[in-house]
Parts: sequence; structure tokens; C-alpha cells
Amino acid sequence: MRNFINRFAKDESGATAIEYGLIAALISVVIIGALVAIGPKVKGMFDGVNTELDKAAPAKEG
Repeated sequence: MRNFINRFAKDESGATAIEYGLIAALISVVIIGALVAIGPKVKGMFDGVNTELDKAAPAKEG
């Protein structure tokens, strides 16, 4: 049993995969935070473009 515990404590084969997983999670959090932060600004920009397009070419009736 002691031999198994010693081998388990020294085994680092999954450490790299866990590190890559943590890095990917951190990058995802940063991307989501950036999108939440700039989302309203982008929406406002597209709303402004939509308003200008409506002024330039009013919809035809009929």
C-alpha cells in the first residue's frame, strides 16, 4: 500500500492536461468578460447604423 501511495504522489502525468484546462478556462472567462463589457457599446453602434439606414432609404408602402 505504501508503495502505491509513493508512486501516486510522484506521478505527474496528468498535471500538464490540468494546467492546459485551467489556462483555457481563464481565457474563456476573459473573453466572456470582454464581451459583456463591450456588448452595450456594440449594440448602440448597430442601432445607430440602423437608424441612419432607415433615414436614408425609407421603406416603401404597398
